[in-house]
Amino acid sequence: MAVDNVRPDENPGTAGRGKNYKWIALSNTTLGILMVTINQSILLISLPALFRGIKLNPLIPSNTSYFLWIFMGFILVTAVLVVSLGRVGDIYGRVKMYNLGFAVFTVFSILLSVTWLTGPAGALWIIIMRVFQGIGGAFLFANSTAILTDAFPADERGKAMGINGIAAVGGSFLGLILGGVLAPIEWRLVFLVSVPFGLFGTVWAYLKLRDNGIRIAAKIDWLGNALFAIGLIAVLTGIVYSLLPYGGHPTGWTNPYVLTAIFGGIVVLVLFGWVETKVPAPMFRLSLFKIRSFTCGNIAGMLGALGRGGLQFMLIIWLQGIWLPQHGYSFSRTPLWAGIYMVPLTIGFLLLGPISGILSDRFGARLFATAGLIVSGAVFLLLELLPINFSYIWFAVLIFFFAVGMGLFFSPNQASVMNSLPPDQRGAGAGMLNTFQNSATVLSMGLFFTIVTLGLASRLPTHLYKGLVAAGVNPSAAHLVANEPPIGSLFSAFLGENPIQELLGPTGALSKLSPSQAAYITGRSFFPKLIEAPFAAGLHLAFTFAAIATAIAVVFSAFRGRRYMHQPVGAATGSVAEELAEGAAESAGVLGLDETAALASLDEPAALPGGNGNGNRTGVARRSGNGHNGVSAASASSGADTEAGSSSENI
Repeated sequence: MAVDNVRPDENPGTAGRGKNYKWIALSNTTLGILMVTINQSILLISLPALFRGIKLNPLIPSNTSYFLWIFMGFILVTAVLVVSLGRVGDIYGRVKMYNLGFAVFTVFSILLSVTWLTGPAGALWIIIMRVFQGIGGAFLFANSTAILTDAFPADERGKAMGINGIAAVGGSFLGLILGGVLAPIEWRLVFLVSVPFGLFGTVWAYLKLRDNGIRIAAKIDWLGNALFAIGLIAVLTGIVYSLLPYGGHPTGWTNPYVLTAIFGGIVVLVLFGWVETKVPAPMFRLSLFKIRSFTCGNIAGMLGALGRGGLQFMLIIWLQGIWLPQHGYSFSRTPLWAGIYMVPLTIGFLLLGPISGILSDRFGARLFATAGLIVSGAVFLLLELLPINFSYIWFAVLIFFFAVGMGLFFSPNQASVMNSLPPDQRGAGAGMLNTFQNSATVLSMGLFFTIVTLGLASRLPTHLYKGLVAAGVNPSAAHLVANEPPIGSLFSAFLGENPIQELLGPTGALSKLSPSQAAYITGRSFFPKLIEAPFAAGLHLAFTFAAIATAIAVVFSAFRGRRYMHQPVGAATGSVAEELAEGAAESAGVLGLDETAALASLDEPAALPGGNGNGNRTGVARRSGNGHNGVSAASASSGADTEAGSSSENI
């Protein structure tokens, strides 16, 4: 197979490029990822203004599907496509695919911002344009991490991933603030804000970025791509529709269509795995999972996303539907202030993201990634102790430390996974990493909503009925309202709307009340006080689930090994003595000990297994070699992979 763009004696990260190229790659990919992640979250706060703008009530049952797809469609399409588009980048050039993604994303941002339709037609337009915008985002997601890995030497990738990670995670928090500020002015601004950055980034990427990674000529695995897309779309679509009530149940987990989609999708994904072991040029080489750093990093990332993915939405519901109205904010103002009150999430990640990346370059990823997960898991447990009507300072402290934990985890984990990959598989590997995390985010939202909804279903009807009757509502009307599916109340809180008027309107009960009674029932404090206790019960279950998922992620993160960097089979390496000496020196550095003392016991190379008296190997395989035998054969045979890591221990 032909290998493009790099000579065997050159470092792929710098071949044919100036010394500043890595910073150009970092700044451009950071802009791209920031733009995508802001657009993932900006609608969380902007949805009320958007639906008012297109004159559509999302709380009417017939319109709920529009709400779900506007809300979830972007995330779903990026989750499905990143692996396929990452592999396409491996074959045809990561920068080419990245540039295309920038252009596609920008074009559909423009089309979203000029929406003129209203009602269901307007909702369909936004859904379709968001899906295509998500395709552009998937191109950017799939190839940006691989471009960075190609551009930076192995001992600086943690720093690069840390800075880029600020965009990846910080953007999701910045989107909340931007949505809250821009949507009240003009809802189209939430899409238009990306356009100038998209135009600038597209031109800049086209002029300055160059493909400098290893490319292996191969055919596209159409069957594998199709099976993967069908399977994952089915699973994620089933999760989305599980949020809707079915057959008298508060959620859709008894809906045969939901169950068929989820279990059928799983079967298709299993078939995809089997096909990938049979085709000559698979979309994704499953043998990469033999690399412990790759496997453990991906599982830790997926479980971490499973824990945190739904947290953002629960915090928004908590603030918009309960806490802010009880503290004097009208429902129409809660979206903006929810974004403002969640600023500590952004600050915590901005502070720790790049620092943890720099430190992981020196000491390895395991310590920082694992510590970050421990901190985040502890915060989930502490959030259970926080009363629903909390003092804000404690809420701010907890979400700040949650973001600190995620900042400690994110960039070391990204760098650990990418360092473990053969150069010709970085696009597909980065795609798999993003797919695990994005899919886990969708699953997390479905599970969080389900858990909280079940908690509401067990307690809300009684609270709502008693509260309405006590406020003067006719018992028969109160009974009808109290037995409405609780997911409607959750969606109302999520959209920053008071559902009481929507629920009581069709019954005519409001017209029979005095003006003072009607004003009290539809005021900002009546509904939040009713939903407070039932919501707390479901929220505590959700936090417990998140803490358990994070605890399992801690185990996998710790099991990844101290440090591992991909090195081709058969490449020249240092002696066993040199590898052990380096490991001892690193450990001593972390503990603050004298490195000389740490190395004193390693002065006798003849005593080492496999030594020949001169400290050289005598046919002893590297401990991590089995991690990628058969994976990088193409790059090894070409002699092109010259990125032999300084440390290859995986202990």
